[in-house]
Amino acid sequence: MPLQPRPATTRPSPHLRELRDTVRALLGLDDDTAVIIRQFAYTEPGRPPLETVVAVLSMDGEAHRWTLHLPADQITEHDLRATLLHHRPN
Repeated sequence: MPLQPRPATTRPSPHLRELRDTVRALLGLDDDTAVIIRQFAYTEPGRPPLETVVAVLSMDGEAHRWTLHLPADQITEHDLRATLLHHRPN
């Protein structure tokens, strides 16, 4: 069965780029460290309908992950500062 081509990906929103830049600045990351921000939707009872995961992957293989229980478009610099600097990553 031949694989179907993937649909064209869209460029990240300006807000997601801003969040990624803020994560880099808050954590003092270099350009070789990947910052990934993804929003997930859930339908299970007891879970927020949307949450956003911030992952940081360094070249030495060390990875860190934080979960914010907010949609990505509602996350502010204050939210990132409170989460990244005051909570241990998963």
